[in-house]
Amino acid sequence: MLTLPDSMRDAFKQPLGPVTTDPDELLADAAETRADQVAPDAPLIAVGDVVTYHLREAGRVPDVALIDGKTEREAVDAEIKEALGAADDRRIPVKNPAASLSAALLKALGEALSDADPVVIEVAGEEDLAALPAILAAPDGASVVYGQPGEGMVRVAVTPESRAEARELFERLDGDVEAAYKAIGRVPEDGR
Repeated sequence: MLTLPDSMRDAFKQPLGPVTTDPDELLADAAETRADQVAPDAPLIAVGDVVTYHLREAGRVPDVALIDGKTEREAVDAEIKEALGAADDRRIPVKNPAASLSAALLKALGEALSDADPVVIEVAGEEDLAALPAILAAPDGASVVYGQPGEGMVRVAVTPESRAEARELFERLDGDVEAAYKAIGRVPEDGR
């Protein structure tokens, strides 16, 4: 549905939020964001196996997790694979090629965000770009967490400002952006 043009590859090297290696600090910041936005039920969305694993180990099951069995293009180690495989969360399998966002992934993300229980989206392919539509689809007060290679975890507090930044990047992807918005269940309003 959408693909990352070569001209945009550098745009994704800068983190969209603060980077940390401490999951407890990250979770405290996420709780603060929910309180600031008066959104006590705002979801925590994890993009990536290692991020999902660290959040679960810190005692917080993400409301939505997107995993592909890899980290930095290599298979995750057995401990992470086993721990994530043992989770009894509802699972949605999707296919999503590298450097793209498939209709299946976008629809699964929208569906997972509307589920009251934790959902794991198991991606055959790659989930690296999924943070963008997660920021766009999540309500204010949510947190989207993804891995920054070699640095740690990035937490994006979902606010009108972070959504505008994600929207600017999302709309520069090649493909049918309007259909992509519909697939995640969010048609943006002007200025949002």
